[in-house]
Amino acid sequence: MTTSNAEILREYGPFPGVAHVHGVTYDGRHVWVAAGETLNAIDPASGEALRAIDVAAHAGTAFDGRHLFQIAEGRIQKIDPATGRVLATIPSPGGVGVASGLAWAEGTLWVGQYGERKIHQVDPETGAVLRTIESNRFVTGVTWVDGELWHGTWEGDESDLRRLDPRTGEVQERLEMPPGVGVSGLESDAGDRFFCGGGKSGTVRVVRRPKRRAEAGLTPASAAAPCTRA
Repeated sequence: MTTSNAEILREYGPFPGVAHVHGVTYDGRHVWVAAGETLNAIDPASGEALRAIDVAAHAGTAFDGRHLFQIAEGRIQKIDPATGRVLATIPSPGGVGVASGLAWAEGTLWVGQYGERKIHQVDPETGAVLRTIESNRFVTGVTWVDGELWHGTWEGDESDLRRLDPRTGEVQERLEMPPGVGVSGLESDAGDRFFCGGGKSGTVRVVRRPKRRAEAGLTPASAAAPCTRA
């Protein structure tokens, strides 16, 4: 395992009306910030808040190329970003207050469970848990990028970003955030940046993703059997 200090490139916010960042995602143009009762679109070039959708947004957020997915209490909502309308809902693993992070990868949702220290692969149509990966730290945000599975952690004043082996849950790399700087949500821009929710700071921080050649075979579709099953 390699450990290094996270390189924070930029900070967005705080934003008007956003007291807490619960989750983040990126649609290729906007960073979306879950703020409790609204989803807020942020311009990553200027950091300006552009619009807000009135929808329950209590934890992680994801984008599948067309729709936003948002954890709200014990359910995951599928949202049309153009109209803000909730198109469908599925149950969230574990029920109310358990799920934290959310990501989309190769046709399925990946749901972090904070206190349970788990990441579930979930069928986006039914909510069925397809497989489970265990972490050894509290799980906040979750993201896949170039076949790499990353998640955020936050315990006390310590927070980091961790790259896991999706077959075993083994930690392969850690990016340590500065003391007191937490990660409440995590998303990749599919390049060299991570967007990290800042919890009660009301901010989103941009962290540089380390450069490497993606490891063969470690994609969501081809990863081997999980270390545990729900």
